[in-house]
Amino acid sequence: MSRRRTSSNGSRSARPAPPHDTYPLGLRVGGRLVIVVGGGPVALRRVRGLLAAGARVRVIAPDVVPELASLVSAGSIERITRGYCDGDLDGAWLVHTATGDPDVDARVAGDAELLRTFCVTAGDAELGSAWVPAVARTPVTDAAGRPAGDLAVAVTAGRDPRRAVRVRDAVVAGLDDGSLPLRAVRPAGDDDGRATRPGRVALVGGGPGDAGLITVRGRRLLAAAHVVVVDRLAPRSLLAGLGDGVEVVDVGKTSGHHPVPQDEITALLVRHALAGRDVVRLKGGDPYVFGRGGEELDACRAAGIEVEVVPGVTSAVSVPAAAGIPVTHRSLARGFSVLTGHDDVGQVPGGTDHTLVLLMGVTRLADTARALVAAGRPADTPVAVVEDGFGARQRTTVGTLADIADRARAVGVQAPAVTVVGDVVRRSPAWTGPASSHGSAHTVAAPAVRSS
Repeated sequence: MSRRRTSSNGSRSARPAPPHDTYPLGLRVGGRLVIVVGGGPVALRRVRGLLAAGARVRVIAPDVVPELASLVSAGSIERITRGYCDGDLDGAWLVHTATGDPDVDARVAGDAELLRTFCVTAGDAELGSAWVPAVARTPVTDAAGRPAGDLAVAVTAGRDPRRAVRVRDAVVAGLDDGSLPLRAVRPAGDDDGRATRPGRVALVGGGPGDAGLITVRGRRLLAAAHVVVVDRLAPRSLLAGLGDGVEVVDVGKTSGHHPVPQDEITALLVRHALAGRDVVRLKGGDPYVFGRGGEELDACRAAGIEVEVVPGVTSAVSVPAAAGIPVTHRSLARGFSVLTGHDDVGQVPGGTDHTLVLLMGVTRLADTARALVAAGRPADTPVAVVEDGFGARQRTTVGTLADIADRARAVGVQAPAVTVVGDVVRRSPAWTGPASSHGSAHTVAAPAVRSS
């Protein structure tokens, strides 16, 4: 029998369907009979998908692959052990044919058309009345935070299934890493809009500022947030990708200027969460490395709010690395300490083989250098000040404890900056020699890790 397509009025016609005439639709096949004609690998893929959707599957084929035979033995599917015959489609809600024989597939498609039953033909898509897209599923929650099944991604691409798979995979990757939104449309509430549960708060470490250095988990939570409370040094370029309905609250602080006090920031988190909104506190670096994340966590828990802490790439390690400086290195440094510029630096180990990393210490650099020397560090200990790590104006200024304050003042070093003290500074491309007199200011090239 030649390949044919039948019209919906019951008469068979050789006229092919016009291109792009599909109407995307999800089918509930749970408990309904779906017939698969054919017993090869393609039929097996179709059966697996149908079983996952809860369908009652009947396979018609004289021979089947071992996996299908196992499903028959287990009672998971029915089987008619012969070739396709007239009347085999009776009672079916959906038909898949994948026999590898064009004439048989055409006959199945024609019979399905007469019965007004949708048919997928694996060998020649033009014969069928339905198409199977490339599908992936991502778990989602409802506005109340409860599991709400899956978000199904289904892609068709004409007669190019491999292209459909590539597009599907790209969409799923975007959902998984947070570059595509999964946020519930509205906060949890009753019919009057009143919150029926507190929202959740996520304290997300955004890394040193480059959008490519936030974790996948942090990116995903950001995409699902109703409210984002953001610091000055967080990866702000990510805010541009948020939905129009996301409220962004800027609580950025600069040295000596805190427009939103910390107690007001914690109050913001609690207030929005109690209103049923999911909140992301987007910080630079790591929430627990001088980020006051512990205080915010305590305040939220005291209010009965669920809190998640997402670690971030701390600038204490990443910014020196961007300048070519490891905080530890065999034969140079066996350990390191991280302090703020406000701490008593004289209390840390004093050898040049113990790296000292100072955050937020630019304004007190001269006092810090004198204190370190007074505490026993050699005056010729190498020092580097790395400004705007991973940013457009990243610059590394090197010197020693004896002269770094003067060098920094001469080139106009500005916050944000990370100061590194110890022999590991000699690893920096900005360091041109072992002696203190060889230290110099240097502007390094753009960091290797950049946002796309």
